[in-house]
Amino acid sequence: MILCITHSQDFYTIDHFFQYLSSKNIPYFRLNSDQLNHFQKISISENSFEITDEYGTTIHSDAIKGVWHRKAWRIQVPDELDQEYEKIFLNEYTNLRYNLFTQLEHLPWINPYENEKKIDGNKMLQLQLAKRNNLIIPPTLFSNDEEKVKAFFDQHCSGKAIAKLHSVIRKTMSGEGLVSTMIIEEETLENLSDIVYCPMIFQPYIDKEYELRIMYIDGIFFTGKINNSQNADWRVRHKDYSWSAYELPDSVKANLTSMMQEMGLYTGAIDMIRGKDGKYYFLEVNPQGEWGMLQKELGFPIAERIADNLIKRINFHE
Repeated sequence: MILCITHSQDFYTIDHFFQYLSSKNIPYFRLNSDQLNHFQKISISENSFEITDEYGTTIHSDAIKGVWHRKAWRIQVPDELDQEYEKIFLNEYTNLRYNLFTQLEHLPWINPYENEKKIDGNKMLQLQLAKRNNLIIPPTLFSNDEEKVKAFFDQHCSGKAIAKLHSVIRKTMSGEGLVSTMIIEEETLENLSDIVYCPMIFQPYIDKEYELRIMYIDGIFFTGKINNSQNADWRVRHKDYSWSAYELPDSVKANLTSMMQEMGLYTGAIDMIRGKDGKYYFLEVNPQGEWGMLQKELGFPIAERIADNLIKRINFHE
């Protein structure tokens, strides 16, 4: 049995994954991370656990042979809970969830939980590893210091920069509720005093030909080129862009593969830019990033290849 850790609003990508497993007669259990709370009955001992989900289905950890950590969400707090106890509720259910996950560390994961948490939580480490593996990265500053940001802007940005949060806030794949990458110009620098309350990542604005969203699966690449891309962040645009299949140069593939291997990740959604200077710039990798649009618009069998990789590793593990 494959355990799929996702959330209650996940659809399409996970549906393809489950359909493929069903076609191979492989059982699965869907664990909605946001509802790993009072909706479910959970018991953990020193070497096993048992869960009964909100629909009454029970699973024992002994039955699980592999894990797909598709996408984790914040645990839901019951409406009726007094706000005074909300912090305690979240702390204890978060601890319970972490204890549950670590019971399965010895099994094949996509991606290994600790590796994924470390990489996803450290964009500066990502850039360090990308550079070490011969990928081109833009100069970058992560700061809450207004004067340091202004100095960085003067030294690296030629009058135009981008600013983004370390953790992008978003609700849907279409961009609803998304805090996008922002463009910073000379006059914008006068309004940076509030950065002390919200540190941001700053990079020079790259004069780009196009953006690329790359889904990496253990040495296999599914790459989409974003057409008619004019804004700083394609995820907030609804109608002014489209996708086309793209073939990365072999040298870029080799460098990305060595980087992902050093990160200890089997899969990840990678963002790159092809500059008008002909160079490929690495921006970031999101271990749980969105790729459903690539499967839907371009027919890439991404869900199937993720399942194949996990099945192969389960068979090898056994």
